[in-house]
Amino acid sequence: MARKPAVAGTFYDSDTSTLRRTVESLLKTRPPTGVQNAVGLVAPHAAYMYSGAVAGRAYASIRVPDRVIILAPNHTGLGMKAAVGLDGPWDTPLGSVEVDHAFGRRLIQASDELVEDELAHLEEHAVEVHLPFLQSVNPSVSIVPICLRTMSYALCESIGKELAGVLEGEENRPLLIASSDMNHHEPQKVATRKDRMALERVAGLDPKGLYQVVVDHHVSMCGFVPTVIMMIAAKALGVRHAEIMSYTTSGDVNGDYSSVVGYAGVILATGKPAVKPLNFASLD
Repeated sequence: MARKPAVAGTFYDSDTSTLRRTVESLLKTRPPTGVQNAVGLVAPHAAYMYSGAVAGRAYASIRVPDRVIILAPNHTGLGMKAAVGLDGPWDTPLGSVEVDHAFGRRLIQASDELVEDELAHLEEHAVEVHLPFLQSVNPSVSIVPICLRTMSYALCESIGKELAGVLEGEENRPLLIASSDMNHHEPQKVATRKDRMALERVAGLDPKGLYQVVVDHHVSMCGFVPTVIMMIAAKALGVRHAEIMSYTTSGDVNGDYSSVVGYAGVILATGKPAVKPLNFASLD
């Protein structure tokens, strides 16, 4: 059964032509050939007017393969703790994105934690908002959507290693996308300080450090569990470099710096990406 859009018309435009123009505009920095050795990506999932430029920069900088695993947080509270969606395709105003059912079942069979569950995906936006970008950069893309609740670091480590175990033998490995916004609804200076701490751990390929920073410093990074799991899997698959491509906040868009949400795009690759990373000083 096709999964119908839950947030078209709110997070992004529901009109096909308008959406296509918007996404192409957000991808305008796309080079002729994106990073070939990208294994993982952190990209935001807010409304396009706020986080679309950051997401567009991230997607414009990499080569997206024909298969993508999207690790997303669970905002709705529906469904299981680690839910793999096998229903599909997923419809957007730009068409349909197929679900790789066979690969999704392989992941479930290889894991003690991952289970098939459609309820967690029914109203969740954190996978859906990535699809128009993926459709635009690779119209042949298929996905395995995984929706994750908050869990212990030990469970994150287990799932990350299980993912890596399945992907290790793949000749054409899927891209691992961690869907996450950064700190939520605090003043700009507080948000950027917290986000800097978290992003330093991501840039340092330190998943346990990221988990600890989020917990100890109350960083409301909604997708920290997907990011931690993606980092664990990516490191096991040979990632040696992480480059922060862009960072901004909602205040940079609407001018209200009293309560902002942060957005970041990060590429994880086996070799150093030939792209210009963000200067951390710009977060001050």
